Amino acid sequence: MVGPMSKVVVAVVGATGVVGREMLRTLAQRRFPADRVIALASARSAGTRVPFGDGTLEIAVATPEAFEGVTIALFSAGAAAARELGPEAAQRGALVIDNSSAWRMDPDCPLVVPEVNAEALANVPKGIVANPNCSTIQMVVALKPLHDAAGLRHVIVSTYQAASGKGQAALAELDAQTRALAAFEKPSASVFPATLAGNVLMDWKVGQNTDWSEEELKMVHETRKILGDQTIAVSPTTVRVPVRTGHSEAIFARFARPLGAEEARSLLRNAPGVKLLEGPYAPGHHPQPFDCEGTDDVFVGRVREDLGEPGSIHLWVVADNLRKGAALNAVQIAERVLANR
Repeated sequence: MVGPMSKVVVAVVGATGVVGREMLRTLAQRRFPADRVIALASARSAGTRVPFGDGTLEIAVATPEAFEGVTIALFSAGAAAARELGPEAAQRGALVIDNSSAWRMDPDCPLVVPEVNAEALANVPKGIVANPNCSTIQMVVALKPLHDAAGLRHVIVSTYQAASGKGQAALAELDAQTRALAAFEKPSASVFPATLAGNVLMDWKVGQNTDWSEEELKMVHETRKILGDQTIAVSPTTVRVPVRTGHSEAIFARFARPLGAEEARSLLRNAPGVKLLEGPYAPGHHPQPFDCEGTDDVFVGRVREDLGEPGSIHLWVVADNLRKGAALNAVQIAERVLANR
């Protein structure tokens, strides 16, 4: 674990990917107190350079030996790499903060959103902290103050997820498909299961229950673990939309006691990590992915009571999936750990 007097060395694993680059950008923008930052990736990227602050970092190969002397290792290299290299990094004394699904449901790896359950960082038996799924993170940040006040019992969520959640290749394919449509040509799809431009897709593998996708089941299990309540019912439908960056979610929430819209707004106004957009409904007056890109907050709008079930609440929640949904959350975890060492 992080020693009290040691120099702080941060390794970013998967530094050439879209989230890895965002991790480096976030570290620099927040002036993370590192004595040294190193960028790691696969052998095919070795020797290339990635931006960091006012300069660049040369990519080194992510091997077990690369973690010698590392204080904090931010992983965004996929589940297979996390399972292989995460324990190696932890064994060498690094705190691993992993963005993949590899460790999220491991009972010995806390699943953390700092605004929601930072207390879980007090016990990290394996030296690995899991970063939740992007869609789960923004939802629980918005629901946490309401849950604390009224006791969340059931959440129904429909997501509108951006292409960048699938990586750099997905962004490139969306751009190519958009250009093809503009030229009245037939788009091709290899990263996505079908055309995304001008379309919406169910874009995730089948989960263990064949009626639900992996992404949907992640939202169920992760929400319960983060909020510490296995009795909360979660009913998700996850959808990919032709947006580059910024996930949107339509959320219905039922509580143990009735919760009015004004009380919900008052709870959200000063909630950590939340930016509340208030005012009466008007076209275009709501959180939008276009406006949230590059920002750190979880934007919440259209807070209103259900028409058929007064005391239940609807929310519209938008956040940059690369920032709070991935890189920022991981860096915030690292900041909390350093502050408590």
